[in-house]
Parts: sequence; C-alpha cells; structure tokens
Amino acid sequence: MTDAEQARAELLRLRASIDNIDAALIFMLAERFRCTQQVGRLKADHDMPASDPGREEQQTARLRALAEDAHLDPEFAEKWFNFVVAEVIRHHTEAAEGR
Repeated sequence: MTDAEQARAELLRLRASIDNIDAALIFMLAERFRCTQQVGRLKADHDMPASDPGREEQQTARLRALAEDAHLDPEFAEKWFNFVVAEVIRHHTEAAEGR
C-alpha cells in the first residue's frame, strides 16, 4: 500500500469515527431536550420562571471545569452551553404560554 493509500484509509477511518460521534451527540442532545422539556412543563405548571440564572451560573462553572479536564477549550464549552440554554429557555417560555 502506498503512503497516499494509507493516508486515504486513515482519513476514512477517522471520518467514520467522527460520524459515529456526531450521531451519538445528536441522540444525547435529543435525550437532554426530552428532560428539559419535562422541566419546562413542571415549571409552567407551578408558575416557576423559565430561566434560573443561579443554576445556569453553576452549570457554566461546572462545564468549564469539565472542559479543562477533557482538554477542551472552556470558552467553547461555555458558548455551547449558552446556545443550549437559550433553546431550553425558549421551550420553557413556550410551555408557560401554552399552559
């Protein structure tokens, strides 16, 4: 096998791993949103606010520390979390309005 063929085979192997990881991430996100939707319904049923800044602050600190431990940029982890939280709050607001 030539160097180019070996490189191409390695590229395909790595891309297959990336595809599997992406699929796992999508399924994990779906499960996370199923849980947060239950939280949203609970909050709506009990007139709780859609957002919980204290919890969000704790989670941000926790995820930044986890990111550091995993050698992932903590800024990226925080941006990802903020993106997810914004979507969760949108769901919670919709649940409260649709109550």
